[in-house]
Amino acid sequence: MNRLRANRNALEARENPPGIFRTTLSYHDASMLCHFHMKRGARVPLHEHAPAQHGYVVSGHVRFLLGDGTTFEATAGTSYVFQSHERHGAEVQEDSEVLEFFVPMRPEYADN
Repeated sequence: MNRLRANRNALEARENPPGIFRTTLSYHDASMLCHFHMKRGARVPLHEHAPAQHGYVVSGHVRFLLGDGTTFEATAGTSYVFQSHERHGAEVQEDSEVLEFFVPMRPEYADN
């Protein structure tokens, strides 16, 4: 399973949960790159997954929630990582653009 090259403008974004639009840009079995457009007020519930998740906020402001009840603010230029099975979620404070890289890839995101 792989997509080695893509133009984001030629791909259809998937909305899930409401207000979170994901476009999977490239992937192979070992890794995956996704673009997210997040609308102000959108929420990603606390969850976990096996792949580690590296992120970079291109624009906007996102408050990330951690499983231990703590939070951190991420604005343009902020990078972060969630380890495998680390519980996390998000509250979008303003319209935001985020790039995320998963290791290994998430098969459920190979859908656009």
